[in-house]
Amino acid sequence: MNDLKVGEHDVLSFLKPDTVFGALIYLVIFLVVALACSRVLRTVVHAAMTRKGHIDRTTISFMQQFGTALIWVIVLILYAHLIPVLRSMGTALLAGASIASVVIGLAAQSTLGNLVAGVSITIYRPFRLGDTIQVAAPTGTEIGVVEMISLGYTTLRTADGRYVVVPNALAASQVSINLGSTYSPWPITISIHVGRDADFEAAQKLAVAVAAELVGEKAVGGCFLTKVEATAAVLELKVQASDAAGRDKLRTTLLSKLAQRFTAAGFAAGGERPSFS
Repeated sequence: MNDLKVGEHDVLSFLKPDTVFGALIYLVIFLVVALACSRVLRTVVHAAMTRKGHIDRTTISFMQQFGTALIWVIVLILYAHLIPVLRSMGTALLAGASIASVVIGLAAQSTLGNLVAGVSITIYRPFRLGDTIQVAAPTGTEIGVVEMISLGYTTLRTADGRYVVVPNALAASQVSINLGSTYSPWPITISIHVGRDADFEAAQKLAVAVAAELVGEKAVGGCFLTKVEATAAVLELKVQASDAAGRDKLRTTLLSKLAQRFTAAGFAAGGERPSFS
């Protein structure tokens, strides 16, 4: 029994935070706790973002990053408070830390400004993830989709695949035009030339129907009569492509389908043969 008590006493002595071995054990424990809390936070945020409802993805994404940083700060503070050596060192370095904090604060004004601006963007929501905004950049006016709002920067993806990284302080202070989440920067316009005596209304409906079969009704802007000449008339079909990569392929498919369907509908019989460009 005495041997058991002595053994237990030896084990507990290793777990004391004032020993090197005990400090290392508690460091591992605190790191595991911080990683577990961060993982739980990411899981909860992912579930909230994928669940249907009125939850703002922008706020959730920003708060996930802020919460992860806060978890690590709290864990480090608790660990330093638990270890006697670090606690005594903290008391000795308090005066130096005060001076250092002033110096660091002056040196990191832009970083702290971006952090405060990120919180402001999250609260007031001038734009959200998925919105398309227009901003002023050194290269000129840039239009892109908001892909990420981090603690310091807002990242936009342009139509040609480039990424525009805007500091949150600049994004919150400059005038930005929010084009919403329905804006599409890849329009397609196809000119349809038919005879002057053709049924314009039927031609418009047929063109819209062909486009709707390929891209869906929401992506079809309509078909409009734009010109009537002596022997021919011009219609314009407006369609939005889903991305830049498939824009040319969609245009080719539309031209082929329109030629087939207009010929099958009899628009070439007894008059000028329709053309598409």
